[in-house]
Amino acid sequence: MRAEPLHATGDNHRPASATLCRDSPGDRGNDWIADRFRLAAGLLSAQGANPFRVAACHEVADTVERLAPDIRSRAEGGFAALEGIPGIRRCAAGIIMELLATGHWGYLERLRGTGDADALFGAVPGIGRALARRIHETSRVDSLDTLAVAARDGRLSEVRGFGERRAAVVRQIVVELLIRISPREADAVDAPDHSLLLEIDREYREKAAAIALPRIVPRRFNPHGEATLPVLHRSNGRWHFTALWSNIARALQPGRTTDWVVIYFHHEDRREGRRTMVTELREPAFGQRVALG
Repeated sequence: MRAEPLHATGDNHRPASATLCRDSPGDRGNDWIADRFRLAAGLLSAQGANPFRVAACHEVADTVERLAPDIRSRAEGGFAALEGIPGIRRCAAGIIMELLATGHWGYLERLRGTGDADALFGAVPGIGRALARRIHETSRVDSLDTLAVAARDGRLSEVRGFGERRAAVVRQIVVELLIRISPREADAVDAPDHSLLLEIDREYREKAAAIALPRIVPRRFNPHGEATLPVLHRSNGRWHFTALWSNIARALQPGRTTDWVVIYFHHEDRREGRRTMVTELREPAFGQRVALG
């Protein structure tokens, strides 16, 4: 069965009662945060995700919309203050903190086909849009977590325009940001077993090859606006997964376009996370699928 393309915005699939999405962060208040979760719910529903995941997004949106005082005031008490609000679990609290701190929710932007690490990195003091694009195109960095790791292990200082001193400053800024938006230590993300990630990775690549998945319209590297990006949603216990091809420049090199798979994972009681699955080209794991991030 040939998969049908989906509108990247998901607007055609939103319930009539949903409010108009506000794309501009503005003051990042209750309505704007609630709209992010409602938009995610509409996209997940249109793409065939687990109904419980869809309902959870609507529940968070309703909770945030009713909050008084507003969400920004609540967030001043840190991650724990949000996690203590009935209807907002750990995963949702982390997402809200990310939205308030950066104006971005990477997962939602990928579902819409607008995911662009350039914009996220460009908002980090000391980087800017031009350097952000260079980081994205020359490394395996596509999230704040991996940006902090790259600054620590020396990869960032090797990017043209960076040096060790600048990389150290950026790492400090990013780590402090991650601490604010995370429930615990900056680099820690509770992840599912590697065997489960391998299972999702294998299923995605097989179904994408068989043209058996819904497709969205990515805006990056897609000049003709075609529905070319397969998306897989799957649940296993309390884990919810979304898999898509990576959109970093290295993953789009000849021979690698169907190799790099980004897997997002959600669990109500754990921080949202992701891993990039690739085929290792170096010994001793040559030819094996490994997880980055």
